[in-house]
Amino acid sequence: MLKVISIFSFVFLAFSARAETIEQRAATCFGCHGERGQSQTENTPSLGGQQPAYALIQLFMFREKLRLFEPMNEMAKAFTDDDLRAFSDFIGTLPKPAPPADAGDPVRMQRGQALAQQFHCNACHNADFSGKDNVPRIANQREDYLAGTLRQYKDNSRHGYDATMAEALQPVTADQIADLAYYLARLR
Repeated sequence: MLKVISIFSFVFLAFSARAETIEQRAATCFGCHGERGQSQTENTPSLGGQQPAYALIQLFMFREKLRLFEPMNEMAKAFTDDDLRAFSDFIGTLPKPAPPADAGDPVRMQRGQALAQQFHCNACHNADFSGKDNVPRIANQREDYLAGTLRQYKDNSRHGYDATMAEALQPVTADQIADLAYYLARLR
């Protein structure tokens, strides 16, 4: 009898978890990624306004441990393919991050803009850096996250689903990465 009750309890809990709305299930995400996907946490990206196709690929990579970050690997490990699609579609509905109140140093903004043009960032990420399809939105992303991610792509400690970013960043210096991140985080 105890075994039957345990099985029934497990099935009920599993059904209850499935009965939650995607908004309820995503509440856990906001603990790190900020309310409505607007991160206030150091080195943690804002999810708001992210491209669903890009989010889907990233969640898949976390689930399959093709991208390693233990908290995300743990969160995604039980996701079904339907869960991945539901979460990525939901992420695409979150409001995009707003630029910070501080417009930034005009000289650094000009340098960053010139670098974004020089290295053709707008070719894949769109002219307004909103991203498209499987290319992420980088406009108004956290500066620390952008700088860290660009450094990781450059030194191959972060692997994408292809080598595009690693190749694109090879000629970019550390100072240029800092200026690019500064500029992208403050786009108006």
